[in-house]
Amino acid sequence: MTASGGLERVGRDRPAALVTGGARRVGAATCRALARAGLDVVLTFRSSRDDARALVAELTAGGVSAAAVRADFAEPGAADELVERVTASVPRLDVLVLSAAVYEPSPIDAWDEPAALRQHRINALAPATLAVGLARTLAGSDLPGGGAVVALCDIHAMGRPRPGYLAYSMSKAALAELVPSLARELAPGVRVNGVAPGAVAFAESGPDSDPEMRARYLRRVPLGRVGAPEDAAEAVRWLALDARYTTGQIVRVDGGRWVT
Repeated sequence: MTASGGLERVGRDRPAALVTGGARRVGAATCRALARAGLDVVLTFRSSRDDARALVAELTAGGVSAAAVRADFAEPGAADELVERVTASVPRLDVLVLSAAVYEPSPIDAWDEPAALRQHRINALAPATLAVGLARTLAGSDLPGGGAVVALCDIHAMGRPRPGYLAYSMSKAALAELVPSLARELAPGVRVNGVAPGAVAFAESGPDSDPEMRARYLRRVPLGRVGAPEDAAEAVRWLALDARYTTGQIVRVDGGRWVT
C-alpha cells in the first residue's frame, strides 16, 4: 500500500473524509464535492495511480489537504491495513464513503466461485470492515450531524436484478443490507446511509458499453436521459453533511428507473 500526497496533513485543520475508489467516476466526483464543502480528502485507488495523483493535485490546488492511498480490497487484510494506517496517520475522520467496487459479469452457465468471492470481498466485506474499524474515529466527529458513512449501492441489487450479474448483485445486495444494520449498530454517534445510482456512469467496457444496450436502458428511465457522476456525488455530500436526522436510508439516484 503506497501513498501520494501528505497523508499526515489530512484532518489537521479541517474535517476529513475517506473515499474508497475515489480516483475515477462517481468516487472522484464525490471527492470533489466533499472538498468544495471544505473537507480534506483521503482517497483510495487500486490501479488508477495517475488519475489519483492528478485528483490529489487538483484538490490541493483548491485549498484542502488531500492524499491517495493504494488499496486492493481483493487482498485479504487490505481493509484492516487501511484502517490501521488511517487511524495512525489522520487525526480526525468525519466521513467515510464506500465507493470502491468491482462490476463483472457472472453468467450462471460459467459460474466461478473464486471470482464470485472476489466480488463479495471487494463490494461487501471490505466496506463492512472499514466501517466497523473506523466507527470509533467517526463517532468522535464534531460536525453538527456527527460522523457519517455513505455506501454506494446499486438499484439493480435492490429488486431490479440484471441477468448475467449474479455474483455482483449478491455482493451489492449485501452492501445494501449493511446500511440499515450498521445504522442501528453505530447510532447515535454515526449515521449510516446509502446512495443507489442508476445510469450515472455506464461501464466503459463489456455489455454496458454497447450504444444499443444503453438506448434500450434509457427508454425505461422516466427522465429519458443518462445521469452524471456528479448527480450521485451530490446525494453523497448531502447525506454525509446535511441530512443530520437521516440514518439507515438508501437514496435512489436513477432518473426514475425504479418506478418503471
